[in-house]
Formats: sequence, structure tokens, C-alpha cells
Amino acid sequence: MDDLTNRIEGAARITVHNPVGYPPKITKKTAAPRLEGLDGKVIYLVDCRFDDSIELLKQVRDWFAEKMPRVETRMISLTNYYGHDDPHTWEEIRAKGHAAIVGVGHCSTCAPAVTTHAITLENKYGVPTVALHTDIFDKVVRSTARVGGLPGLDCVFVPQPVMGKSAAELRAYVDGADPVTGRAVMREIVEALTQGLGADAAIPASRATPRLCEPDTEDNLRALFEANRWTDFLPIVLPTPERVAAMLAGTKRRPDEVVGRMQPTANRGLWEYTVEKVAVNAVMAGAKPEYFPLILALAHAEISARQSTSSSGAAMVVVNGPIRDEIGMNSGIGAMGPYNHANATIGRAFGLLSQNLQGGSVPGETFMGSQGNNLAYNNVTFAENEERSPWTPLHVQQGFDKGDSVVSVFYGCRSQTSGLGLRETHWREHVADMLTGIDPNSAPCLLLDPITARQFLDRGNLDTKEKLIRFVWESARMPAARYWDLQLVQNYIYPRATCGEEPHATKLKAAPDELINTFQESEINVVVVGGGTNGYWSIMGARRRKSVKVDDWR
Repeated sequence: MDDLTNRIEGAARITVHNPVGYPPKITKKTAAPRLEGLDGKVIYLVDCRFDDSIELLKQVRDWFAEKMPRVETRMISLTNYYGHDDPHTWEEIRAKGHAAIVGVGHCSTCAPAVTTHAITLENKYGVPTVALHTDIFDKVVRSTARVGGLPGLDCVFVPQPVMGKSAAELRAYVDGADPVTGRAVMREIVEALTQGLGADAAIPASRATPRLCEPDTEDNLRALFEANRWTDFLPIVLPTPERVAAMLAGTKRRPDEVVGRMQPTANRGLWEYTVEKVAVNAVMAGAKPEYFPLILALAHAEISARQSTSSSGAAMVVVNGPIRDEIGMNSGIGAMGPYNHANATIGRAFGLLSQNLQGGSVPGETFMGSQGNNLAYNNVTFAENEERSPWTPLHVQQGFDKGDSVVSVFYGCRSQTSGLGLRETHWREHVADMLTGIDPNSAPCLLLDPITARQFLDRGNLDTKEKLIRFVWESARMPAARYWDLQLVQNYIYPRATCGEEPHATKLKAAPDELINTFQESEINVVVVGGGTNGYWSIMGARRRKSVKVDDWR
């Protein structure tokens, strides 16, 4: 036995906590009986209203018309955004049809939604259904079906992408092979409706997650955490019982108290987590016990910093109130950079607890961001510079008292634009130009250095945040035709407008060349941050999702 083997075998074994949350309880569901045949039957083709889904379904319709003319197909679109249940449509299909094909699931949120709609049609309405997806979402779809209680849901796959493909290219998908199984797409669809594809999977019977990992050497445990993707692949602090106990001393809450529930995207299943589980992830991030109430408040927001969205979003965390100084957070020079222990580790803890307590963040399985987002490493975490702001702090604007300690979670961070100060003559036009760089499905959050904040007050007499927000809202406008042609607007806002949701429904009535507001005034925010070394400032495309009082978690 060589010296290296002796050293490894002689290494001390330590015990560490398991950082994973508790999986959701799953209720087994039953699929609808299959049809004896399709001749003379009515099949509904249900468009989920995402990125040219209907164009692929048109090719499915044409295939039936050519190959099985005795089958009647009826095209129908969901009445709202694909993330909403649609009982009116389901009732129509049950009353007037015999089967359904729902699709196309070809994004990180619409694939789980299409899967869930198919399960609803099968189990609640008794309609044999096929969920049609693109192949890259195979694992996402299977896990959603399992959590939804119908692991044997019949799913058929076509190649990715669907968006932007010609009719001939989409027909080739329909005439071709399922990339997942290698079998003919339309043969699978017909078999799914008449006899079922035979797929099945076991439903987990237990919601247990081990409290502790098996004792092992430090090196082996680090390797285990990486192999299980429990880290962000930066070095972590191993969560030994002693370190977790020290972190728990930062709050009066019981270790076994449930803090919240979280999932990477809708329909994937809410995982549950306790104070102790949050503490484990805080230790891993290198946070100090005095930061723990703030980290608990972040966890209680129940908003994942590791959302599965294919648009590669990230979170942003803004802290207000006395806790900023109590734990030494930075709101001045370099506040949004890697220069402060509290800012860095609180943001990192938010990321780690999100991926572990929601049951994972694995590319291709529970994370589908096409490019990823570097901001997700510490989630742009900083304190507002309330002392140098000429306006009401963010938390007071949201209805809290100035003496409250509050953490606010924003999500988006997919688009950002920056500038230097405000010129005397054309500053309004310059701001309007910057706002065109923010994606329309998000919301602008102005991140202002104190110098620029003062310039907004001096140049425009914008002496309140409300006046500044109104100015931003009025400045962000474009012709209606151009607005409604934006892909994100078509995907997420247009369906809501068509079912009467305001203010979108009123915008939809505008003439093509009429200027309409790009954002909702109520969703625009302003935060002052920075140390005044120069008047650089930026607009982050990020919507405020929730603000939580930290004092409740001390």
C-alpha cells in the first residue's frame, strides 16, 4: 500500500448536512380510455399560443386531411396565456370532440404547461390526449408528468426549433421521425389516441430527504456535492452540524419550522424547506449568522433565483433599512460588484438555496436557460444608498416604515442599458432611447448613482420618485404595430389582451401608428446605489416580485 493510499485511508471522516429540500407529495392520476379507432372521430388541435405553435398544428391538420380524411380536426387556441388553466376550452372539447392534441411545448415554461393541460384533459375531462413537444424538453416533460401524477402521459416529440420555420420545414417534422424514439411522429400520435404508447414510470412514495450525508472525507464530500450539483461549482463551506448550529443561532425560529415552498417553474412541483435547510445553504455560501435573518426572508419570498426560463433570467436583491448598516452591507462605491462580504455571500446563499431547496437546477432537466446568465452567481445583491437619495427609499415606497429592514426580490436581468449623466438639451430623448433596450415583458428598474439621481431632480424638477416613474412611463412609447410585433409581446401579453385584461386590451385597440406605452407605470422602480465617483447609471430589465420584512425572521 503506497503512501498516498495510506494518507487517504487515514483521512478523518466528517458529517455534513444534506442541502436538498423536501419533494412534493404526488397524487396518482388516471388517463382517459383510448379510442377504438379514429374514423368518424373529432380531434381537437389545441394551440398553446407560443412561438408559431399553431403553424405546426396546421401541418398536423393537413396530414389528417390527406392521410385519414374520415377524421375531423378542429383547430382551437387557448383563450389566454398558456400558463392559465382553460376550463371553457376543455369543456368544449369534452362536449364536442373525442380526443385532443395539445402543443407545442417548446420552451421551459410552455412545455410544463402543455403537459399539465394534457393531464387535465385526460384525468379531469376524460379526453384521450397527446402532448406535442420539441425534443430538447423531453426530460422536462417527463418530470412534469411524474409530478402531475400521470407519468405515463402520452407525449410525442418533434425537432427543436418550431419558431420561424417554413410550412415545408414543419411538414417535414410531421412526416418525419420522433427524435426521442426514432418512430414516425404521426404513427405515434395515432397510436397514442387509440392504444396508448405504453410509457410509464414509478411515482415516488416518500417525501423524505436525508438530514445528513454519510460520513466521509472532506475531499470526497466536496466531490459528492459537485457530482450531485448541489453547488454553483465555486468552492463551498461544508455544512457540518457545528457550522449549521452556529448559523441557526442567528434566528429565534425553530430549525424544523417550514419557511416556504419553491419550484423552478410553474407545474414542476413545489418543494418544501425548513429553517435548518436554509441554514445549510447559507453555510455553504460562506455567510455569517448575523446575515441569516435576511437570508431567511429571501427564502420566505418563495421566488427562485434559479428559475428554469429559457430566456436565462437572473434575480436582483435590494436591501433597505437598518440591517444594511448592522451587517455592513455596501450601498456606495462598488456596491454591485465583488467588494463586500455581506453583499456577496447573501446573494450567493440565495442562489444556492434556490437550486437545492427546489429540487435542483440542472441544465437540460430543471434549468433550460439557453445561454445562462452570469449575474446568477450572486444575483446582483446590494443595499440602497438611502442616505444619498433625494427620494423615498424603495421599501417605504412599497408601504413599509422607514425603520423596517426589508429585502426586495426582482427577477429578469436579461436586458440592461447604461448611460453617463443627463445632458442639458436632449436628456429626455436619451432616456427614451435607453428604454427601448429593455425587453417589453420585463419592467425597467432605474439604478441611479447619487450624482445622476440629483440630475434628474435638477434637470426635470422630478422631486419625487412618483414624478420620475411617471416620466419614465411616458417616455417609453412606440407605434402600436411595432409593439404588438415584438415576439415577447406576442407570447406573453397578446393572449392576455385578447381576453380583456387591462391595460393590454385597450392597447390592442390602438391604430397601427398610434404611440402606446411599452410598460405599466406600476411596475417601474427606481433605486439609488453607488458612491458618486461619476454619474454612471443603468436601467435593468427586472420586475419587482416581492418585498419581505427581515425583522420577522430575526
